Amino acid sequence: MNNPSSLNAANPWTGLAVISLALLPIGIDMTVLNVALPRLTIELGSTNADKLWMVNAYSLVMAGLLPGFGALSDRIGHRTLLLIGLALFGMASLGAAFAPTTGLFIVLRGTLAVGAAMILPSTISIVRLIFTEDSQRATAIGIWGGVWSGCAALGPIVGGLLLNHFWWGSVFLINLPIVLLTMILTLAKIPHLPANKDRHWDLLTSLYLMVSLIGLLLAIKGALKADAVWSHVTLAFVLGCLFGFLFLRRQAHLPSPLVDFSLFRNTRFSAGACIAVLATFALMGMQYIVSQELQLVRGFSPLTAGIYLLPVAIASFCSGLGAGKLMMGFGIERMMVATCALGAFGTILYRFGGHMSQPWLELTTLALIGFAAGGAMAAASTAIMISAPNDKAGMAGAIESVAYELGGTLGVAILGSVMGYIYSSTLSTAALPVLPQAARTSMEEAIGAAAHLPPDAGEALITSAKTAYLSGVNASLALAALVMAILLVMMTGLVIRNERKSPASGGR
Repeated sequence: MNNPSSLNAANPWTGLAVISLALLPIGIDMTVLNVALPRLTIELGSTNADKLWMVNAYSLVMAGLLPGFGALSDRIGHRTLLLIGLALFGMASLGAAFAPTTGLFIVLRGTLAVGAAMILPSTISIVRLIFTEDSQRATAIGIWGGVWSGCAALGPIVGGLLLNHFWWGSVFLINLPIVLLTMILTLAKIPHLPANKDRHWDLLTSLYLMVSLIGLLLAIKGALKADAVWSHVTLAFVLGCLFGFLFLRRQAHLPSPLVDFSLFRNTRFSAGACIAVLATFALMGMQYIVSQELQLVRGFSPLTAGIYLLPVAIASFCSGLGAGKLMMGFGIERMMVATCALGAFGTILYRFGGHMSQPWLELTTLALIGFAAGGAMAAASTAIMISAPNDKAGMAGAIESVAYELGGTLGVAILGSVMGYIYSSTLSTAALPVLPQAARTSMEEAIGAAAHLPPDAGEALITSAKTAYLSGVNASLALAALVMAILLVMMTGLVIRNERKSPASGGR
């Protein structure tokens, strides 16, 4: 049986290239719907609530299943689970491309997430094991983080390019050749790494966690609606807490828990997880908000909106590569603080100066945000994976991936709900004697309602809706900036505390 050192001797960088290819479709699928949603919701007749679930089904199901599949990856072998996940992801992509209804589409998005939940912990675990020197490992993990964030940022561009020439299903069909090529290269270039047969895998625990996350997210979304039904919010919150309790109780009785919470006693590990959640919250939430605003308010096509967000992808990828190379010399904790500071500055500047300003300024601030996000994710990934022992590489990779997915899910859900709440509550009725009820649901509904009104009334409704929508966008961007500022304060406090304990460490 092969071992990590033999793979390292063969060429670990080739293995990293294959892993990077595996990340491409699952990263793109996180954000590709941002530009496809307006057309998709019209063609499938979806509501505003459906829109959020189309996006969140992917991240939420993935986050719930990742701990279990991290354990399974350790148990049966990382390459084996990677191949299974790629096959499932390819089949689900084919189904999603031709889904005839909103409900079936959401189910298939969830199936895509199952495949992605198998792929993610397998990829980072393989990287963790095939690179044995800390400096090379930090560089490789930084590249992994840069590729992951860069692929997610590429989603709107790929989606816009495809939608400019094909129907919305093409954003899923593009996955098939990538998945097939990755499977072939995985079999050829990545040997089967040793498995840990003592690791326990428990599907029920993963399901408990997934239901808990769904319940809590429903409670958050429901509470942020302008017409919140508090009995539904309370029920969702109680169910989320109940299944969270069941998850923790079952964890305590497993021979080998899916999540070893003792890993969080390491402050570097905890800091990495914190950055992964909050930085992804801000980045993915902002990307969702801005991509919608570019199309619905400024009238950009999906392709133009995707190209407009290109600086985020380029800067994120470049930053991830650079951060990985500089990490060990500069210090992991110091890299965390530096990238969080840049992210806080970028999000604040974008909200109060860059958004809807001169194109050069807006694109510069978007690039700044992407650069900060790529570096922060590289630092977070390195902190998490270097702090975990080899026999828990799959678990650490799953925790890291859960942090990213949970952050992205909450970012889209919370910032999207805040935007929807402000839009619904501030939409002016002064322009029309009777405002169509559907117009309060979403900007898309307002556009549809305006088409059935006399020209003057329709124009007045669109103008009022755009004003209300921009109010919601501004509130959401301000919240993202606040989250990044809080993250910066937390990371600065951590570094100061660590350097007072060990002045000679230099923050490493």
